[in-house]
Amino acid sequence: MKTTVDIPDDILERTKIAAVRRRTSIKNLIIEGLEAVLREDAPADDTEAFVAAFSRGNNTDSPVGKVHRHEIYDRPILHRL
Repeated sequence: MKTTVDIPDDILERTKIAAVRRRTSIKNLIIEGLEAVLREDAPADDTEAFVAAFSRGNNTDSPVGKVHRHEIYDRPILHRL
């Protein structure tokens, strides 16, 4: 997809120099930069998936199986307190 962006002259000049030094294109540098930023956001995606998995609740396919409230709170260790 083609798009137009307005880049400050000083940044464009430094980008051209970096592209020559790396033997790549400005386009590839922009793609690499955007991918780096998007990778930083990846943990947020993992967190969303984690929350979504636990939000479904009553997942009887999980290795733990279905747990009832009384099983959680009726533990021998609680009786010692």
